[in-house]
Amino acid sequence: MSNKPRVSIGMPVYNGEKYLREAVDSILNQTFSDFELIISDNGSTDRTEEICRTYVARDPRIRYYRNEENRGAAWNFNRVFKLSKGEYFKWVAADDVCAPEFISKCVEALESDSSAVLAYTKVLVIDEKSKPLTEDARVNTSHMQVDSLKPDKRFSSLLCYSHSCDPVFGVIRNEIFKKTSRLGNFVSSDRVLLAQLSLFGRFIEIPQALFFRRYHGSDSVASYPSKYERGEWFDPAKKGKPTFPAWRLFFEYLISVKRSSLRLYQKLDCYLQMLRWIGINWIEMTKDLFIFIVHLLRPSLRVYHRDSRFRGKCFFKKDRRREYIARLMKEGGIK
Repeated sequence: MSNKPRVSIGMPVYNGEKYLREAVDSILNQTFSDFELIISDNGSTDRTEEICRTYVARDPRIRYYRNEENRGAAWNFNRVFKLSKGEYFKWVAADDVCAPEFISKCVEALESDSSAVLAYTKVLVIDEKSKPLTEDARVNTSHMQVDSLKPDKRFSSLLCYSHSCDPVFGVIRNEIFKKTSRLGNFVSSDRVLLAQLSLFGRFIEIPQALFFRRYHGSDSVASYPSKYERGEWFDPAKKGKPTFPAWRLFFEYLISVKRSSLRLYQKLDCYLQMLRWIGINWIEMTKDLFIFIVHLLRPSLRVYHRDSRFRGKCFFKKDRRREYIARLMKEGGIK
């Protein structure tokens, strides 16, 4: 392997001992061998460090870094990218698995098409025992226009159609990745990153299912079921604070378009699509404001929720007011 590997693979991890070996082995078993694996440990308290150092001793392509405290997923994901040296870059989660041909297929696709900035494959969801949870490969973005030659069409597709963010675990041109804001410390920042990448070039989907996404009881979605609580996963400093996820997403999309090198008419088309996005997400934006009000009034609402004297006074329906406030407090992570 040369001093500068063709592909850099970044693996951010925090307390990932349960699936870490399987994830690392799937990378070391790649048919494409000219890569470096960068593991950044976000202050794990389990056997993650021991496992990683064992692999480092076995394979010189692996570099291991450890932070003494958990600084959040966004910081750790961005750290492995900053440490990368390759022409291409790929994130890999410490609980997911890649088929042996994953990297070679993605690199081949990118090298055959200079207009493409990201290559990814179809996905199969697996469980804790690595058994498929779906019989057919999940379709990521094949129903959209992310392979269009028109950047405004690609951006609009990612903006207004429901899609998974699995392509963010594909192989990306490093020089293009550097021009983005990387992963932000807010919920759904992976959606913003994909939108930004779409403004630079096409996405290519490999038709085979070569990426296995693991769903288990301790993943980020299961650990933080509410999007308001999930902000803590991206950045621990956000714990217990209002985060306005829908509003943040809206403004990040706007900023992405403004900073892009699109022509004026293309930017105008993207801005018009933002109006469509508001029409789809206005309920979530309204909920953000309600959650913020609940945060401001939480001492009074805690008393209100517990005091039976208020049961007869209601702003919606008598039997729904207490339930609604309790749900907002729970969803907003308000204790």
